[in-house]
Order: sequence, then structure tokens, then C-alpha cells
Amino acid sequence: MSADPDPPEPGADPQIEAQRPRILIVTGLSGAGRTTASNVIEDLGWFVIDNLPPTLIQRVSDLAFAPGSSVTRLALVADARGREFFAALVGTIRELRRSESDVRVLYLEADDEALVRRFEETRRRHPSAAGAGVLVGIRREREKLSELRGMADLIIDTSDLNVHELRERVVQVFEDSSTAPLHIEVVSFGFKRGSPRDADLLIDVRFLPNPHWVEELRAHSGRDAPVRDYVFAQPATEPFLAAFTGLLDVLVPGYVREGKRYLTIAIGCTGGKHRSVAIGDAIGDYLARTTELPVSVQHRDLGEE
Repeated sequence: MSADPDPPEPGADPQIEAQRPRILIVTGLSGAGRTTASNVIEDLGWFVIDNLPPTLIQRVSDLAFAPGSSVTRLALVADARGREFFAALVGTIRELRRSESDVRVLYLEADDEALVRRFEETRRRHPSAAGAGVLVGIRREREKLSELRGMADLIIDTSDLNVHELRERVVQVFEDSSTAPLHIEVVSFGFKRGSPRDADLLIDVRFLPNPHWVEELRAHSGRDAPVRDYVFAQPATEPFLAAFTGLLDVLVPGYVREGKRYLTIAIGCTGGKHRSVAIGDAIGDYLARTTELPVSVQHRDLGEE
């Protein structure tokens, strides 16, 4: 992720920062879950406007936050349905980020296979297909949105998420500690199911011996004491954790200073059941103890083996 909004100036009053008008741009690929996400955000108390042409965003935000208005959080859904108007969105976001508002961009995406399947299930025409097939439309739209994706504060890959899981993910991000400068998510996963596409930092812990090959540990997960004890008994585990947490001690404050809003740390092993789970929990516990930032831990592939 890149082009995060400018951070508050050093010494800024946290109460003043919390009172800044908040604008959330919800965008991304067609079929990736924008409607579900925007409905959840509305349920959380945001004032949501769907399919607003980017050329009107500044005017609408001025009206929404005018004196006497009760609106403090404005979410605007903008996507390829805006057709020729959509090209103005990148410039509009840059202008908003130079204003007094707290502006963030949520970008939803999914892989081609998932998007094709969803369009086939709904039998809807892809907005960028222009008479071609769904896959052509998906690839055209992905290319068209590449610059916008680079501006996103948070990218959610919904390829493997159902509606309920996406709802939980959005609630987790936007309901908890909404004024925190940085939200951290630690995700364990198995490489055999692919690495998370929205990871900012990706760590491979397959250098540790695999408990899968220890018969009495195979059925257990990294959340169980026998596997945790095995993983942390390995000579390389403690030096690795010391080095990685030391790196996080430098990175996390730096991300806060630079205005990064969301940090996803992905920890991978072969199947996502043993090593990555134990290490992911340990890293999540460390961050929860040593920072005042909201930290969540998810085990993406646990139970999928």
C-alpha cells in the first residue's frame, strides 16, 4: 500500500484529531463486495452515499460537514459504474487529503476466478466488459484501478471470504478504536492455499521443523500447548522472535509517524495449522503488550486442512 494521507503534525492534540471530519472512500473491483462493506459501514453509523460521481464528492463533503450538520463520518462508494466520471476519483482523493478532513480509502478486490464465479452466479453484466466476456471486463477494470489501489489505506481481498466473514472483517476494522492512528492485524496462513494478497509484511516460518511430521502432534494445532511447546523448543525460534519483534519495534512507530492506517502482518507455514499459528499468536501477544494500538489475530487456514 502506498500514498497514505499525511500524518498529523507532531504534537497535534489527540482530541482535535478525533474531531476532524472523517471521509471514507469505498471502492475496488466489481463483484468484490463493495455493497456488503458499505452496508456494514452504514450500520456502524456512517452516513453513506453510493455511486456518487467523483466530481461531486468535494461539494457533498462540504455540505455534509457544514455548520449545524450532525454528520461526522461520511462514506462515499465510488466505482466503475461512474463510467467517464470515475477517472476523476484519483485527483479528488488527492485534493481531499490536502483538506482538514481525515480521508481514508478502502479498496476491495478478489482474484479472477472468484469474480468470474460471482458474476456467473448473479448473471449480471460486468460494467467494464463492453460486449466482451466477464474475464475481459475484470482485467480491464483491474488495470483501470491500479493507481487507485496504490492509494488505498486498507485493501481487503475477499476471494476466500463469504458475506458473513467480510462483514466481520469490516466491523473489526471500523468499529474498534476508530480514532487509533494504526490498526494491526496478524494473519497466519498456509502457503499451499496461497499467501494473503493484502499483506504488508510476509514472514515464512517454514525454516522451523514441521510438527505435522510428529505423529502425536499432527492432530493438534498451534493453539494447543503440545504444538506450542514443540515450536518454541526449537533453537531457532527465540532468536527469530527476538529479531522480528525488534524489527517491529522500529517499523510500527515509523508507520505511525508516516500516517499509515492499517498494517497486515502475514505469517506463513506449509498448511497454516501449526507453526504459523503458534508464531502468529506470539507476535500478536507481543504487539498487544508493547503498543497501545488495536491488534487482532486471525488464523486464515486453521480448520481447512
